Amino acid sequence: MNFEVPVAVTEIAAIIGAALEGNSSLMATGINEIHKVRAGDISFVDFEKYYDKALNSAATIIIINKKVACPEGKALLVTDDPFSAYVSLVKRYRPFEPAAKPISDSAVIGEGTVVQPNVFIGNHVRIGNNCIIHPNVTIYDHCVIGNNVIIHAGTVIGADAFYFKKRKERAVMYDKLESCGRVLIEDDVEIGAGCTIDKGVSGDTIIGQGTKLDNMIHIGHGTVIGRNCLFAAQVGIGGKALIEDNVILWGQVGVSKDLVIGKDAIVYAQSGVPASLEGGKTYFGSPAEESRAKMKEINWIKRIPEMWEKLTNK
Repeated sequence: MNFEVPVAVTEIAAIIGAALEGNSSLMATGINEIHKVRAGDISFVDFEKYYDKALNSAATIIIINKKVACPEGKALLVTDDPFSAYVSLVKRYRPFEPAAKPISDSAVIGEGTVVQPNVFIGNHVRIGNNCIIHPNVTIYDHCVIGNNVIIHAGTVIGADAFYFKKRKERAVMYDKLESCGRVLIEDDVEIGAGCTIDKGVSGDTIIGQGTKLDNMIHIGHGTVIGRNCLFAAQVGIGGKALIEDNVILWGQVGVSKDLVIGKDAIVYAQSGVPASLEGGKTYFGSPAEESRAKMKEINWIKRIPEMWEKLTNK
């Protein structure tokens, strides 16, 4: 998430009650998770095993729970609870805005776009030209939708990321990481009925141009889907996955988080994808493997009773 105007690091330190180490003249331009950071961003780290990754990342300002050597040119904000400090900044710079009406006055809707009854369009949403938004679609704040997009009934665009920190010492154990990202839907996309596409925690969930989604599909936070992909019903994709161009996922494929499915890959129905897959190949099974190898494996498994009977009858 980018700030509307840069904010002095000294002001950020005062807001979260942190000790400022390093360059005190910096200006923060946004907030981001560590895997999305750019120069000028604020990020946070609260586990020592991730310190090096955070300190050597593009982030200019790092909220951290221990005083360490500050990389040259950067600033550290030292506080006992970086997670809560980060959340407080999200709430301050992208606060929840209650809706006053079904279609926000701050939403921009392009020429030729049709919005059917009972659609909700939140604050600061942008929708392009010649789209069709079918009944009971919900589009949360800050989402961006391109031209010639079709969204079918009951779909929800831009719900919060499913992202929590476990606090064992508390009665309510899971602490929510507030989302300040967006959903970007590019031109010529079609999204089926009853789908859910979550916004990024701090960056964008992206659906590439020409991609088509069937009904009842879930896209997790921060996922990036390339151009001209085809997903059949009940596909589920975990957060921060990268699905490259022209990928086909048939019905009920489950894709784990933080992985890559390469360009032109095909995954057959009811497969489970726990790790990255190379492009240009066809996969099946759980865990998904190249389909020919998996089919041979299944055929051998089917022969086990026959082979066992032969062995025991000798």
